[in-house]
Amino acid sequence: MLATQHRPDIVVMDISMPGLNGLGATRKIRKMLPKTQVLVLSSHYSDQLVREAVNAGARAYLLKSDACRDFLSAVEALIDNRSFFTSGAAQVVIDEVWNRRSGTELSETQASLKRRSLSAREREIVQLVAEGRTSKEVAAVLGISAKTAETHRANIMRKLEIHSVSDLVRYAVKNNMIEP
Repeated sequence: MLATQHRPDIVVMDISMPGLNGLGATRKIRKMLPKTQVLVLSSHYSDQLVREAVNAGARAYLLKSDACRDFLSAVEALIDNRSFFTSGAAQVVIDEVWNRRSGTELSETQASLKRRSLSAREREIVQLVAEGRTSKEVAAVLGISAKTAETHRANIMRKLEIHSVSDLVRYAVKNNMIEP
């Protein structure tokens, strides 16, 4: 990984990348280089992606459509050890903090969606499967056994109530996990 060789202060990360997605790469960078700040620059936006980026260790989330206006401000914020989020992403982060602080209970619908939402590892596996990787290839990329990769895939499909790999690919495209 280039980040470990060059040890940058800031990494600009895209979410959609072949192989290891930007969220997985962010987790690895933050684990190996805890002082390196990660700015997610993506054309994809969803509340779930913002949450996952923050949980992976990103300190900034910027949409590519806002980059002309906000990129320099985002980099300056990271240099000053501050976070930077586009307005929609900031609201997601604020809501998360507020809900944790106030102990707000989830509605039944929210609880159901949370149960069906994918973990970061599950998202990595969906992305790799949707890119056409075999269980053996998924295992090699993630450093797990092929049996574990197959088990993850089966659990993901059960969780999402998906019955075929082609439906899993459609899910990945619809949820901006891979480019169509």
